[in-house]
Amino acid sequence: YIKIILDEVSTQGVANYKRIYGNWTSPNMASWKNVLLDYSVTPIQQYSYTSGKNATDSAMIIDAMDILYSGKVEGFCLVSSDSDFTRLASRLREGGMTVIGMGEKKTPKPFIAACNMFRYLDVLAAQPEPQPEPEAEPAPAAEEKAAPEKGKEKEKAKPAKAKAARKKAAQPEPPAPQEDPELTA
Repeated sequence: YIKIILDEVSTQGVANYKRIYGNWTSPNMASWKNVLLDYSVTPIQQYSYTSGKNATDSAMIIDAMDILYSGKVEGFCLVSSDSDFTRLASRLREGGMTVIGMGEKKTPKPFIAACNMFRYLDVLAAQPEPQPEPEAEPAPAAEEKAAPEKGKEKEKAKPAKAKAARKKAAQPEPPAPQEDPELTA
């Protein structure tokens, strides 16, 4: 989902911090290496101190609060399909931040409600691929005076089309990793 996440975030602004949290010493996480390099996402190492506990949640919360107090961002994107980050989303909003949540359809309603907006990744991933638009034919010579105006109209429409195409652009997704670390953008 990383491409989908970053494309969606780009519709709202620039992702200054792209971090993903997990125990990167685990062999299960090896499949993430190339994906993270391809999208310039920084892996944050968090060892599993105790079996059955997820220490990455705490590390992400601490980093989010540090970033909040730095005053250098306008919003956060929290990617999770569980309710562990509900209070973090609420606290970031209390701090004046816009919070975009992303997760799968199984995401609990309290987390969704704590975000300013929420995007379902499985729904975004299931959207059909955009069809390429046919090339525009050149204007006839008799209409040369009108051509610059048409060009201006196309220039205005182009960013919207490019934004929609970028949002729905279909590139092959990297292989799904065996574990799903928490991601913040």
